[in-house]
Amino acid sequence: MTETPNPHIVDADTLTGEMRPIRRAVLALGSNLGERMTALQGAINALADTPDVWITGVSPVYETVPVDSPVEAKNYLNAVVLIDTTLAATRLMDRALAIEDAFDRERSEVPNSPRTLDVDLIVVGDRRSDDEHLRLPHPRAAQRAFVLKPWFDLEPDAEFPDAGPISELLATIGTDGLTPRDDLTLELE
Repeated sequence: MTETPNPHIVDADTLTGEMRPIRRAVLALGSNLGERMTALQGAINALADTPDVWITGVSPVYETVPVDSPVEAKNYLNAVVLIDTTLAATRLMDRALAIEDAFDRERSEVPNSPRTLDVDLIVVGDRRSDDEHLRLPHPRAAQRAFVLKPWFDLEPDAEFPDAGPISELLATIGTDGLTPRDDLTLELE
């Protein structure tokens, strides 16, 4: 288990001298089009290459039946990544969108449509946002086993803000439609 950083620890920006807190963030990755594992691994590599982002944990991979998706949607591969970062939540969101774009993510008007890569911010420290472009904590993640189970694998004692321990949330919703893929492993390079 990784330790949640002290929110009072700060990191000085080397260019401006500005002090910024280090925050723990939880990101969910998913792919159900194209080379799914390549997309997930590419997202991890891109996050690892991001200045002011330090990956502290990568979950096992799960194959997941699509939730609230069009009927033709194929199964997803999903994982969760824990990071420590001094980036503002908006900058982290911009980076997540840029990583999706690098893997040819096509945005659709159809909710939960198939995608080459999805990088969702689930929690960024204790940050709350209900902006159109940034909702934190993620509004549906507390009901999604494909987020909670991989997160639980990394931090069994974690709590979802305003919803409670992820172990209790997971016990309530169950893990139907979630299959561990022990044959697939994501690596930190």
